Amino acid sequence: MDPTIKDFEAAIAELDGIVRRLEEGDLPLETSLELYERGVTLSRYCHGRLEAAERRIEILNDRGEVRPAPASLGLDRDDEA
Repeated sequence: MDPTIKDFEAAIAELDGIVRRLEEGDLPLETSLELYERGVTLSRYCHGRLEAAERRIEILNDRGEVRPAPASLGLDRDDEA
């Protein structure tokens, strides 16, 4: 884990800021590349945290039985096969 990433919410906020800066398009190429690389790092971190949350949801229910996460979460389970 990247020690500069505080938590999921901070990562999302930083990623949002990076996207805004890149969309403005007024950055030197090197700065854009650095921001893009940081964005990829943040995106991977967030994806991992979401996958971990999905696994917890599958385990936690009223009877303690393992059930798949609800489809309403919008997470694609086919990737794990």
